[in-house]
Amino acid sequence: MPKNITVILGHPDASGFCGSLAEMYVQSALNAGHSVRYFKLGEIEFDPILRHGYHQRQELEPGLLEIQNAITWANHLVFVYPTWWGAMPALLKGMFDRVFLPGYAFKYRQNSQFWDKLLAGRSAHAIVTMDTPPWYYRLVYSMPGHHQMKKTILEFSGIKPVKLTSFGPVRYANEKQRDKWLQQVANYAKSA
Repeated sequence: MPKNITVILGHPDASGFCGSLAEMYVQSALNAGHSVRYFKLGEIEFDPILRHGYHQRQELEPGLLEIQNAITWANHLVFVYPTWWGAMPALLKGMFDRVFLPGYAFKYRQNSQFWDKLLAGRSAHAIVTMDTPPWYYRLVYSMPGHHQMKKTILEFSGIKPVKLTSFGPVRYANEKQRDKWLQQVANYAKSA
């Protein structure tokens, strides 16, 4: 069944391995008959800082409006990014801070600790690179960035299921290993 897929590259530099993974996903999804909208955050001009928290409205730049519209349009979201200092790059976090706003991604209930999850009905896949071996990231660091992405951003907004795939250590990976990871991503895209 063809899907509407929005792919967001969260690495500021699209020319690296994350860019190759994102490109592979996009091409494989298109070849499989899916509709795709693709965004490279490093090429979109926006202020990644939510200047006044939720106290004052900060107008979304055109690129962020396009991303918001593409998230609304999609029934599957794909995020490709590296793990830096245990979590996603600041640019990607800034996109979430600016786009996943109350009234769009969630809505707090009056006189309640609970909230409405406004992005329900979508699934997501985070494809994450790291220089740390994934087993070490899981056992020693307890995967803080993965928990942030899955639990406190995507599932908080109603997006589920959320799949996380970790590739690493990238720094020492040879071409054969990178080709294997690229093929894995191609397979994910075909069966999105």
